[in-house]
Amino acid sequence: MVRVLVTGAGGGLGLGAARELAADGHTVVGHVRRLDRAGELRAAIGDDADILAAELSDPDQVRALADGVNALGGVGAVIHNAGVLDGPELLPVNVVAPYLLTALVPAARLVYLSSGMHRGGRARLDGMDWSGGRVTASYSDSKLFVTALAGAVPRLRAGVFSNAVDPGWVPTRMGGRHAPDDLELGHRTQVWLAEGEDPETRTSAYWHHQRTQRPHPAAADPVFQDAVVAALRAHTGVGL
Repeated sequence: MVRVLVTGAGGGLGLGAARELAADGHTVVGHVRRLDRAGELRAAIGDDADILAAELSDPDQVRALADGVNALGGVGAVIHNAGVLDGPELLPVNVVAPYLLTALVPAARLVYLSSGMHRGGRARLDGMDWSGGRVTASYSDSKLFVTALAGAVPRLRAGVFSNAVDPGWVPTRMGGRHAPDDLELGHRTQVWLAEGEDPETRTSAYWHHQRTQRPHPAAADPVFQDAVVAALRAHTGVGL
């Protein structure tokens, strides 16, 4: 059995992943923005489960979250599920927070939430305000960057499986209730990769509904991957 950190576990895909992991007998460390919004998560994973609160747009709270996870004994896998659709928090939440948690929480299996929209992202880093003080990136940009980060990690950390997942356009608060894709399939790939029980998951790739796909060419380019990592290292002062 695996202990898994799931970010953004208070609802949507994160809640679904946490519920499925707990039902499969794994230990879930759930992250929420605020503990008063953790009712559904507690019901899904148990009243005695570990639930930690942090605002992922605040790097200090992300560091505190990492310290809290490590104080619990660490985890074997992390599902970087939390994300926002727009606004100044795009880069801090969608890219910087996953980077910091990757750097500060050791884990053998990493799953990053991407999107098919990453293919519309711009493969350039000039002018990005990683602090969120200004809106300098689109949602597609942010998902391109985090998909590139997912691709960089297995080159930088031997023995770590790092995967990016496109869950589809699913009916969550972000996707809207009329989204056409399957919510269960949306989180199942994340769970499957975090569990790592199927030999097919012992790889690092870009996935949609348990099938590998080709990501944006820049996301698979080691030069662009390294540039993303270098920009995030310079912004945070923390290396992988």
